[in-house]
Amino acid sequence: MQDLVIRDADVVDGSGADSYRADVVVDDGRIVSIVREAAAAGCQRPSARRELDAEGLVLSPGFVDMHAHSDLALLRDPDHSAKAAQGVTLEVIGQDGLSYAPVDDRTLGEVRRAITGWNGHGDDIDFDWRSVGEYLDRLDRGVAVNAAYLVPQGTIRALAVGWEDREATPEELARMRQLVAEGLEQGAVGMSSGLTYTPGMYAEDAELTELCRVVASYGGYYCPHHRSYGAGALEAYAEMVALTREAGCALHLAHATMNFGVNKGRAPQLLDLLDEALAAGADISLDTYPYTPGCTTLAALLPSWASEGGPEAVLARLADEESAERIRHHLEVTGSDGCHGVPVEWDTIEISGVSDPALAAHVGHRLDGWTTARRLLLADRLGTTILQHVGHEENVRSIMRHRVHTGGSDGILQGTKPHPRAYGTFPRYLGHYVRELGVLSLEECVAHLTSRPAARLRLPDRGLVREGYRADLVLFDPRTVAAGSTYEEPRRLPTGIPYVLIDGRFVIENGRRTDVLAGRSVRRTPAR
Repeated sequence: MQDLVIRDADVVDGSGADSYRADVVVDDGRIVSIVREAAAAGCQRPSARRELDAEGLVLSPGFVDMHAHSDLALLRDPDHSAKAAQGVTLEVIGQDGLSYAPVDDRTLGEVRRAITGWNGHGDDIDFDWRSVGEYLDRLDRGVAVNAAYLVPQGTIRALAVGWEDREATPEELARMRQLVAEGLEQGAVGMSSGLTYTPGMYAEDAELTELCRVVASYGGYYCPHHRSYGAGALEAYAEMVALTREAGCALHLAHATMNFGVNKGRAPQLLDLLDEALAAGADISLDTYPYTPGCTTLAALLPSWASEGGPEAVLARLADEESAERIRHHLEVTGSDGCHGVPVEWDTIEISGVSDPALAAHVGHRLDGWTTARRLLLADRLGTTILQHVGHEENVRSIMRHRVHTGGSDGILQGTKPHPRAYGTFPRYLGHYVRELGVLSLEECVAHLTSRPAARLRLPDRGLVREGYRADLVLFDPRTVAAGSTYEEPRRLPTGIPYVLIDGRFVIENGRRTDVLAGRSVRRTPAR
């Protein structure tokens, strides 16, 4: 007898095709049978050890979060309802060019300090890995949801070159190429960059192109947080398109937004640029989150020269009056490259989290100027996270309609008041933008969140409701599904998603998290 039959579900299969009524049978972690309109046809209905009545519910493939910052959260939080309760069955981590493998002891310490605001310092984590393969092995001990990994180019540069703003030597470039190749051979699906974060931003295009050639040779993709989402954003997008075309590498644009006042209403120009490249044969996709504010660390806004040498050098410059004044001038007058070339508007920056509990009173407040920002950076040792209220709703809607669009939360789970996208991205797409606004049809939206990302990741048996595919599935109520999280209560869980299965096992059942740890690393065997 089979494990499970889901009866009378409205199947939205992830392909974009119309929904249909069916009984879906699951056994040994896979979909083994789909019987359409079984009740109406009067045919023999499938049976199983467990039967689940799905009347009124939509059955879809599990959602793929194409841009996640759960690198340590997956290890420290077995529950991980932030993603599991949304219907996310696979996250792509190692984002923005900075993560925890591959490393040596020196680089691990530097990276931990640099991205404390994203993931916490990690004092509660046993960092018993150094290579990409060892990190993926750690995930394979059992985590809440599946995870794929991108080799982080900034970490690679820190390991081979350091945190200096200079051109890599031929020997250093050769080592970086080797490190990228090793990560891909060990199971990474591609490479990420954070080109407004140090030290990845110090790489010139020629260096990035050489690394992308390695990624292309293994069938992976390049996922850059490119050099600007503000002033010069279109030029920054065009730079990534040209670079990957030269390298012959697939391109996935991370959190592809058009932010700040200079880009209001300019999303169609970005989409025209992408359409022209796609028509010429480029392999491009992108992800976005369905919100207007961004989220990052306060230290990320600093000019690149101030971040050279790593976190301790940054703190020393902030403590020095002359250097601090020079930083202020770049932030407020000329436009820091860390703030996308746009002068900082302090009243758009809201403190969302601090590393030092003694500074908790700052959370939820807007910054009133450089003096407060500097004091906070020093006191919190660069661990402060922020929301930047700089987005535009018309741009968000235009980009999410595009045919190569996928969903990515960019969810930072740290801080007292994180961005609600960490807990609400996927139900917000389904509830707000499908049911309430009609920006996308239900079938279109599910395809954006399932089969499109699975195709980018080159996963042959995920992203669709098909016989033989893995039973990573979501059952949701299209009439009530909604993000519970808000800016005031960002950790509230969504509504209308009563069941989530990974590998045929219930991780959400009757709207509650079970104790099942069905998640594992999702590796693609590299093909030359």
